[in-house]
Amino acid sequence: MASNTAMMGHLPNGVGVCTTIPDILYVPELIFGGLVWILVACTYVVPYNPQGWVMFVSVFCFVMTFIWLVVFACGSHGNSSGWATADFIYHFIATAFYLSASVALAKVTMDLKSDPLIKEYKLDISAVVFSYVATLLYFVHTILSAMRWKSF
Repeated sequence: MASNTAMMGHLPNGVGVCTTIPDILYVPELIFGGLVWILVACTYVVPYNPQGWVMFVSVFCFVMTFIWLVVFACGSHGNSSGWATADFIYHFIATAFYLSASVALAKVTMDLKSDPLIKEYKLDISAVVFSYVATLLYFVHTILSAMRWKSF
C-alpha cells in the first residue's frame, strides 16, 4: 500500500500520476464525466435549463480535469503547496457542481417517467447514475486532496 500512495507533502509527476492516490482518480473522473456529457447530449428534454447546467458541469469538469491531469503529468506544479491547495479547491468545486447537476438531472428524469420516449428515458437514467458516480469520485478525490494539502 505504501508504494501505491503519494508521499505526504509531495505532488506526483509523470507516470506517478497514474499510480498514486488520489491522482489515480483522474482517469475514472474523465471516463464517467465524459459518459455524462455524451448521454445528456444524446437526449432531448423540454426543460432545457437543468440540462444546460448538467452539460456545462460535465464539459467544464471534463476539460478542467484533463488540464489538471496534464499539469500534474508534466510536473508543471513544481511540488508547490499552492498547487496542492488549488487541487483541493478545484475538486471541492467540481464535487459541488456535480452534486447540483446530478440532483437537477434526477429531478428532470423523474418528471419524464410517463413520457412515451422510452429510449431517451433510459439514456437519462444512465446519465443520472454516471453523474452520481462522477460526484462520488470527485468527493473522494476532494477528501484525499485535503489530506495531502494538510500534510504540506
